[in-house]
Amino acid sequence: MRKFVIALAATSALALGACQSPAADKVEDQAEAQADAIDDQADAMPEGPAKEATEAKADAVEAAGEEKANAMDDNGEIAPSEVGATPPAEAKK
Repeated sequence: MRKFVIALAATSALALGACQSPAADKVEDQAEAQADAIDDQADAMPEGPAKEATEAKADAVEAAGEEKANAMDDNGEIAPSEVGATPPAEAKK
């Protein structure tokens, strides 16, 4: 039963993730590619604050791309599956 629930949750997440427009997908893919390139640079660096800052930059680029894609599709609204159980509109009440 547990395997069934996990499989169902994974399938649902994939179905919800596929609801973006092609333009939003492209924006998100471009940001992810840019973040991957920055991560590759960080991997080539020695351990230390500079490497950590570069990794943080990669994370920020990817997050910004995801936010931009969400804004393109939802007029800024984020699906409950992306933030937790409470939709942003209901959280403000």
